[in-house]
Parts: sequence; structure tokens; C-alpha cells
Amino acid sequence: MSLFAQSTPEARGLGMTSQRARDRLIDRLEAEGIRDRRVLDVLRRLPRHLFIEEALSSRAYEDTALPIGKGQTISQPWVVARMTEALIEFSVPQRVLEVGTGSGYQAAVLAALVERVYTVERIEELLRQARRRFRKVGIENLRSKHADGKLGWPEEAPFDAIIVTAAGAQIEHALLDQLAPHGVLVAPIGPPGEQQLLRVRPGENGRISEFLGKVSFVPLLGGVS
Repeated sequence: MSLFAQSTPEARGLGMTSQRARDRLIDRLEAEGIRDRRVLDVLRRLPRHLFIEEALSSRAYEDTALPIGKGQTISQPWVVARMTEALIEFSVPQRVLEVGTGSGYQAAVLAALVERVYTVERIEELLRQARRRFRKVGIENLRSKHADGKLGWPEEAPFDAIIVTAAGAQIEHALLDQLAPHGVLVAPIGPPGEQQLLRVRPGENGRISEFLGKVSFVPLLGGVS
């Protein structure tokens, strides 16, 4: 599991990207209900400013989503924290599939907590950028693929957990098929303005679906570009 490279001045940050700025973000997340210390510690260490364009780096530790190009965003830190703690609440999965690499930030958070992360991105340019960021912060327990995320990564299935970072009308059957019997899936579902965060987890008589609150994500699209 990655502990992130903090040795360079760029990673340590300065002013609005400094450790003090990260600490203030963590204080806000705690005040807004994030309780899992493992997740909070990772977000405290992870240099989010390296996952966005330099022009926006002064806003990296605001609790807000930011554009990353191609009509996509880096998720709000609270949403990243909430989805991550929902994924690991009952046990820490060993192998996690992420659908929608985007900036790479959510995958980086997961890589610090689980044994292996597999991440799929449909937009090749975004994936290239994310791969550079993974190398920059020293993440080694992660594999990435340019492919249609709706199809998952069947060659590597089953997964102990699946996290989806874009909203579909429902959970894709292909993803549920790649989830291990004991596995947990966390994903936003619903149309814009009506999206809910859904968690699917094992229960006594099959899988349990539960809604965890309102969220706002870009739509889950098929194909590649």
C-alpha cells in the first residue's frame, strides 16, 4: 500500500497547498461527519494539488469538485471520503475495481488502504495524465486500463469491492457479476439533481442495497475516447 512520496517540495506544497491547508480540510471533513480515521489520515497525507491543473492548485484543499478537462471533475473531498469509508466500513478489501479513473485522486486514496487497485478509464488522455500522477506520488499497487468502464475488468474479476465514480440510471449487471459474493459496491445512481449514493453489500439472505445520501456526479458513459 502506498504511503505517497512526500520528499519533493512540489509534493509538500506551499501556502494554499501546504500541510496546514490539508489539515484545515480534514477539520472540515470531520465537522461534516467523516469519522473513519484511516480515510482521514490518507486524505491528510495525499497531495491533492498534484491531481489537478496547476492553475487551480490554490483551490486544491477546498471541499469542492474541480474541473479536470474533457467534461470531467475531480470529486469533492467529502464525497471521496464518504465513498471510501462506506467501502471499507465492514472490512478492508484486498482487490478493488474503480470505474472512472478521472484525475486519479480516488484511486490514489484507495491505493493507500487496500492491497491492490484496478482502475478503468474511458478517456485516454485523462488516463495518461492520471498515470503520470500515480508515478509522481509513488503508487505501485495499482493497475490501470483504457476501456469502457461499464464493462468492468472481467479478466481480473472477482473483486472484493467495486467503486463507481460516475452516475448511471442503475448498477451495471456486468459490474455486479464481477463482484465477489462477499464484496461491496459503492456507486452513485440516478439522473442529475436526483442522484443518491448506493451501497450494495452482503446480507443474510443475499445482497442488501442501501442509500447513503444525495450526491452529484457526471453521468456514466459507455464506449472509449
